[in-house]
Amino acid sequence: MRLVYPAILAMLIAAYSPPSYGGEAGDQPYLQPPSTLQIKGLRPCSASADTTLQIDRNKPVIVLTHGCLDSAARFKALGKVFAFQGQQAICFTYNDRDSLLKSGSELSNALQQLSEHQNNKKMTVIAHSQGGLIARKALTTQHAKTKWEDNPPQINLVTISAPFSGIDAANHCGSKTWRTVSLGLVSSICWVISGDKWFEITDASEFIQNPGVLLPQLQRHLKIDTDEQGSCRSFGPNNQCLESDFVFNLDEQRLKPIDQPTEVKRIEIAAGHTEIVGDYQTPPEKLITALQQEGIMNKTTADKKEALELLLSRLY
Repeated sequence: MRLVYPAILAMLIAAYSPPSYGGEAGDQPYLQPPSTLQIKGLRPCSASADTTLQIDRNKPVIVLTHGCLDSAARFKALGKVFAFQGQQAICFTYNDRDSLLKSGSELSNALQQLSEHQNNKKMTVIAHSQGGLIARKALTTQHAKTKWEDNPPQINLVTISAPFSGIDAANHCGSKTWRTVSLGLVSSICWVISGDKWFEITDASEFIQNPGVLLPQLQRHLKIDTDEQGSCRSFGPNNQCLESDFVFNLDEQRLKPIDQPTEVKRIEIAAGHTEIVGDYQTPPEKLITALQQEGIMNKTTADKKEALELLLSRLY
């Protein structure tokens, strides 16, 4: 059976593989080999040291952005799910100890360079946790450059479990009282723990209090907030929870200036912080469902559902 199962899986996936052209109406045919690119910060969604991108210029691009203490490898499996659905996904990676403003500028520059190489100007940025803070900042007018206006792309933003109100556990770092009483020791400790972003992730920071205005070419912001109460990352005997999957509460994820603009659609999903994007054991079924319902991921046709289930069982 160990030999038969992979063989069946391979045949099903091959049988249902999408054709080599864009999956959306209006996409141009894929008439030539993908372009080979090197763009700082962008790379395949894998743990490989090779950062060379293979991009079809005529298809929209999805850019996946990881959270703190994570990497592009987090989205390796999700990238393959997008590929199964006839979509191309790449990853943005950054040093999570850098200033969020610095990382936001790096993402903004990377997206601008990517757009210059694309005939199809549609792109979607999907960002998890701290990556959501970076991605939204990258798509604000304060990070825009004139080259965006010369040949503007059509951008969708999806943020998932992002602490837009600041991280409660870090708020003591933003307290003037604590910093004064400790003679600066609190600031030093916070930097050791979090790096250059240590003050930006607090509710007292300018980064949080003034999130900025989104670029006019941004089509919409799908904001996925996760209700992580009672979630569990790993279980032991008798279904006992060994590790909680709770990281941010809903209040940490909500902020009126971010939630209220007309281009923002907020949805709430009961899921753990890691569960929502998937780990090595749990496929992100709730996220896939939400992305398909919102038109971000192509829907699975009836004749491909079995092959997708087999793919997910192999990936996770």
